Amino acid sequence: MVKQAVFNMLGDIEGKLFIDLFAGSGQMGFMAMERGAKVIFVEKNRKLAQLIKEKGGNAKVSDAIKFLESFESSPDIIFADPPYDYQNYKKLIEVALKKLSKGGIFILEHRKNQNFEAEKVKTYGDTALSIWRKEDDECGLSGDL
Repeated sequence: MVKQAVFNMLGDIEGKLFIDLFAGSGQMGFMAMERGAKVIFVEKNRKLAQLIKEKGGNAKVSDAIKFLESFESSPDIIFADPPYDYQNYKKLIEVALKKLSKGGIFILEHRKNQNFEAEKVKTYGDTALSIWRKEDDECGLSGDL
């Protein structure tokens, strides 16, 4: 349900650079690939990253924040689904928003009882999506996300 909602919200992503942070099995990234996006999967667990590579994904074994800080390009879409016990949300949000291209979108999946002051939050059962769109050098939400 959440995955489909993300892609309904994003619309046409063909040719866009999509970063799947905390990729796990890579489901979100593979759905983005099916829709024509160029995807980079970022997963700290080597075994999971290897499974993504075996399925044809471009997987990087790295901590999400370290990857973003060293990444040279500006992605159009960053999707992050950290573990529920993740402790570094503030830094993750800060780095992701800085890294996005103009008009880029950052989507953070988390428990619905957490509030990250995103301008748009969508809730699905116990899960919430906090959504930001980078306008210029400032981060705010625009459009109908």
